[in-house]
Amino acid sequence: MRNKSILTEAKQIQLATELIKLGSRLQVLEVYSNLSRERLVKLYKEITGVSPPKGMLPYSEDWFMSWQPNMHSSLFMGMYNYIINNTEVKSIDAIIKSYKLYLEHIEVNKLQRVLSITRAWTLVRFIDSDVLTMAPCKKCKGRFLVHSLEIHSNHVCGLCNIPSRAGKTKKPKLTAVV
Repeated sequence: MRNKSILTEAKQIQLATELIKLGSRLQVLEVYSNLSRERLVKLYKEITGVSPPKGMLPYSEDWFMSWQPNMHSSLFMGMYNYIINNTEVKSIDAIIKSYKLYLEHIEVNKLQRVLSITRAWTLVRFIDSDVLTMAPCKKCKGRFLVHSLEIHSNHVCGLCNIPSRAGKTKKPKLTAVV
């Protein structure tokens, strides 16, 4: 019979609770917790009032390359790298702290949230596995996400070279009220 520490379990429940409140998918919780899937589902329902979303996690590094996701993801990675390089905070705790800073930044600047905690976690995994990397813009010297296998020596970021359709979204159609 295996001895379980009540304190360890409490810490895992606290971490899972924080991730759920930030909008994390169940698959992310399973990576950082020894709690059973059934307990995580029950915790998710208790916190949110609904069942966790089903289906596969978003898995496309190309999503991070389009204009708006790239800007938000690059901002998040700047915060994450700062925390990793200048504090003792590591792993999922660094992702959580960076994501909270990202949320504060977009709230203060009245921006739309583009990056979810699950996408931020996926992004860190892409960076750690060398699928994506950060490269400096040759104009502004800021660091932005790029595919690792691309040539980065002449990289110009999306802020220095804004695409013509950037930020333009389809507006909802107005319906006549009868």
